[in-house]
Amino acid sequence: MTPTTGVECATVIVPMDYKNPGNGNLEIAISRKKAADPARRRGVLMTNPGGPGGSGLGAVHWFNAQTDVLRMYDIIGMDPRGVGRSTQLRCISTPSDDSFPSRPTDAELSNWSEYARSIEANCERGGGEMRRFISTMNTARDMDVIRGALGEKKVSYVGYSYGTQLGAVFGSMFPKSLDRSVLDSALDPLKTWHEQDVDVVDAITDNVRKWTEWTAARNSTYGLGSTPEAVRAVLDGIAAKLKAGPHGGYADVSSFDYAVGATRYRRSWAAFSRHIVSVVAGTSSAEEASAVVAALKKGDIEPTSAGTYQAVTCEWDWFTDVNTYYNDMKRWRDTNPYGGTVDYMAPTNCTFRAFKRPEKIPAITRKYPAGLVVNSDGDTQTPLANGRVMAEHLNEPLINVANDGQHGHYALRRNACVDALVNKYLVSGVLPASRVTCAGTDIAENVPPGQATSMSVQSSRPLSDILGEIASETKPF
Repeated sequence: MTPTTGVECATVIVPMDYKNPGNGNLEIAISRKKAADPARRRGVLMTNPGGPGGSGLGAVHWFNAQTDVLRMYDIIGMDPRGVGRSTQLRCISTPSDDSFPSRPTDAELSNWSEYARSIEANCERGGGEMRRFISTMNTARDMDVIRGALGEKKVSYVGYSYGTQLGAVFGSMFPKSLDRSVLDSALDPLKTWHEQDVDVVDAITDNVRKWTEWTAARNSTYGLGSTPEAVRAVLDGIAAKLKAGPHGGYADVSSFDYAVGATRYRRSWAAFSRHIVSVVAGTSSAEEASAVVAALKKGDIEPTSAGTYQAVTCEWDWFTDVNTYYNDMKRWRDTNPYGGTVDYMAPTNCTFRAFKRPEKIPAITRKYPAGLVVNSDGDTQTPLANGRVMAEHLNEPLINVANDGQHGHYALRRNACVDALVNKYLVSGVLPASRVTCAGTDIAENVPPGQATSMSVQSSRPLSDILGEIASETKPF
């Protein structure tokens, strides 16, 4: 390994196709930050940031505040196969299309299919033979090769988001190789990727509902309605005006629907309520409305490698009848289009998968020591419902981060409760109770319910600034 500013880097050579190792090799880039106290060292802690397609070389720096963990573990980062400094899988670029409406007509639904077909065709053209072998199972095999190259009998593991699926697959395939494991913001191991998208839109809808409840309890301050239904009616009224033309700084209903996704973050609730007041009054500027949408899009999770995501998500079975997607799209269009729900229900490139899967995802089992699962109840990327199933299926403790819309918690959010529980487990092997609740760090502004609070004495920061701050904190994923 070559040291760089306290971090060593190396490349591991692995087969492209483990069943036919003579069919070419790939390079896997790894990083290592050695245990600060060699006398207390207990092994290596492998990491994955999610995606699929996220670069993990820099993950060795995420644990800088976790002193005991740094003393006892070599932290290992990795760019998975297909990603970053590892051998890359690339798609031929498909021009992005951000113009899809949030409330499409029935005639417009086929536009999503045509776009998805184009992505799949371009990924097939750009990916070639390698594309079939960029998979969770082969990445798990790569991890076990890395374990052997490091001279370790076992590894411990912290994975975020899709990295929880990778960790669960690794443990299922190599149970004797896994020691302690933390699955933060977990997927559901019993559902397909598209089935979990249904959980995503449910979580988006639930966050909108919780914001309407919070705002209704503060009607004396915001005047948007004394019941959640009345507050929701205000949103619907704005949307109705936007169907006729620009209003309140927004050019169209699609941009407004997208902006309502801000309700995911409790930290934004007060500012979002103030923003809605100004939109109703017609005093919100086009510049602020545009900045709100731009800040939310900046926080969207984009895979590092445009190609890995489109290959790995095709491991799951996808409906091939486009009408299945169209029916779901129409249902969400007509009931709750806020937060981009319709787009989650649309066909993807995997609907038109051009390659045959070399193998199926293995059944998720646990024949290794019990680990931890962490999920929050407002996360729309990996909803709490997914984490509950992962914890129950693996028979592991679940840490629920309450009243928090953020994604990824351990070592990333300065959540003292989560960090203490996970560190105690990683350092001492002590598990918490089977179900534990930690308060979130995504905290709504202190606007007391039931009494008038002048909006002028609240934080004067505009909604776009708060969302921009959140977006910058989201970037590790």
